[in-house]
Amino acid sequence: MQLKTLAAAIPVRQVIGKLDRPVESIAYDSRRVQKNGLFVAMRGENRDGHEFIGHAIEKGASVIVAEREEEHSRATCLVVENARRALADLSATFYGLPAQRLKLAAVTGTNGKTTITFLIKHICEKARLRCGLIGTVRYEIGERVLPASRTTPESLDLQELLAQIVNAGCQAAAMEVSSHALAQDRTRGLEWNVAVFTNLTQDHLDFHGTMESYFESKSKLFTQLGQQQKKRKPVAVVNIDDHFGEQLLQRIGKKVAVVTYGMGARADFRASNYRVEFGGTSYQLDARGKSYLVRVPLIGRFNVLNSVAALAAANALGVDLREAVLNLGKSPQVPGRLELVPAKRQFQVFVDYAHTPDALRNVLKTLRELGPHRLIVVFGCGGDRDRKKRSLMGEIADRHSDYAILTSDNPRKEDPNVIIAEIEKGVRSTHYEKLVDRAEAIGRAIALAQSRDIVLIAGKGHENYQEFADHTVPFDDIQVARHAIEDHPVEFK
Repeated sequence: MQLKTLAAAIPVRQVIGKLDRPVESIAYDSRRVQKNGLFVAMRGENRDGHEFIGHAIEKGASVIVAEREEEHSRATCLVVENARRALADLSATFYGLPAQRLKLAAVTGTNGKTTITFLIKHICEKARLRCGLIGTVRYEIGERVLPASRTTPESLDLQELLAQIVNAGCQAAAMEVSSHALAQDRTRGLEWNVAVFTNLTQDHLDFHGTMESYFESKSKLFTQLGQQQKKRKPVAVVNIDDHFGEQLLQRIGKKVAVVTYGMGARADFRASNYRVEFGGTSYQLDARGKSYLVRVPLIGRFNVLNSVAALAAANALGVDLREAVLNLGKSPQVPGRLELVPAKRQFQVFVDYAHTPDALRNVLKTLRELGPHRLIVVFGCGGDRDRKKRSLMGEIADRHSDYAILTSDNPRKEDPNVIIAEIEKGVRSTHYEKLVDRAEAIGRAIALAQSRDIVLIAGKGHENYQEFADHTVPFDDIQVARHAIEDHPVEFK
C-alpha cells in the first residue's frame, strides 16, 4: 500500500520527507519492524516508543509515525497528535476496513464477557451465520483456533484478526471488549451492530484508580454507538439489574436502540423461575411479547443472565429468537467457567475463572444451591494487581464456603506469602488453611473431599500457566485436579 493512501486516513500535523513510498507492514514494536515498514511510536505505561525509533529504522522502517518531529534521511516522519489513535486508523485502512464486512457484537463488563461471547458465537453458527470469536480464552477464525494474548488485542493485531475472520468466510464476530482496550482506543473506528453491558464490580483499580474511572471507560463503548455511520440503528443490550447498568441507560443517545435484560419486571428480556441442577439451568424467558422455556447446559443464576444477554445480542444480529432459544440448549462448556472436572467419585470438582469479589460470591452461591454436604474453595489473588479486593475475597470465601484453602494465583513480582496474608485479613473463622504451592493446595482440597462435597478451584480458570517474578511455568488447574482425583481413594458404600 502507498504511504499517500495511509496518510490520508489520519490527521497529520506535519510531514517530514516524501509521501511517495510503499508500505508493506505496520508495527508498534520496533523488534517486529520489517523492510519498507511503518513504525508507530506510542507512549506506553512503562516505555516510550519514541526511544526505539532509531532501532526501527535500522530494522528497515521507511516511515515513522510519531508525536514529535523526527528527521531521518532514510525515513519519512508523519507527526500526529495521538499516535495510539493513529495506529488504529492506519491499521483499519491497511487491512482494508474488515469490520465493515462483518456484523459485530461487543461484550463489556466485569464478569460474564467470555461466556456471553461463546454463547453468541454458538447461537449464530447454529443459525448458519458464521461467526468469529475474539476474547480472553482464545481467538477463533473459521476452523482455526489461536491462543489469546490479550482479551482485546492492540488495534493493529485486532484489525489483522478481523481481516483473517473475513477471509475465513465469516459474516459476524463476537468480541470481548476490555476496559483497558476502551481506555487505550484499541477498538477505535469499529462500528458495532450490538454492544452488551453485563455489570460493573470491583476490578482493575490498579489501572483505573477509581470505580468512576472504570465506569467511564466502559461507558465509552456505548456513547460512541450513537456516533456511528451504520444505516441500521445499533443496539445496546444492558443489564438493568446492575446499578451501573441503570446509570449507563442515561448516557445512551436516541440514535441507539436499547434492549434491557435481567430478572426484574422492567426488563425487555426477562428471566424468571430459574432452576439449577448439576447438568444445567432452566428458566422462563419473556421477550418480544412471548414466553419461552429456556434450557442452558451451564449452572447458576449468573449464567441465566449471561444466556439472556447472548439471546438478546444474537437476536439483534438477526437470529430468530425461537431458533436461538432452541440452539442455546446445545451450547458447549465454556472453558474454565464453572467447568466440571470429570471424576468417578461421590464428590464434584469445579474450576472457575472467578478472580473478583463479585464473581467469587456468585460462583460460591451457585454451588451452594446444588446442596452440597460441604463446599470447599481453593483460591488466591494475582500479584501486581488491585490489592483492595484481596481481603474482600477472603471475607466472601469465609462467608460462603465451609472450608477455604488460601494459595497462590499468579504472584508475578509479589511475594505470594504477602498476598495470602492480605487475603487472610478478611477471614473471621478458623475454617481455613494456607498453602502457598497451588498444586499442593488443590491436592489438599481434593484429599479433604468426602461424599456429596463440592470443591471449587477459583481464580485461573482456562489459564494453563502460572506467572512468577522472573519466569512463567505451565500450570493447568483442571489437569492438576485430575491427577489429584486419581490419587484420591475410591469410596466404598
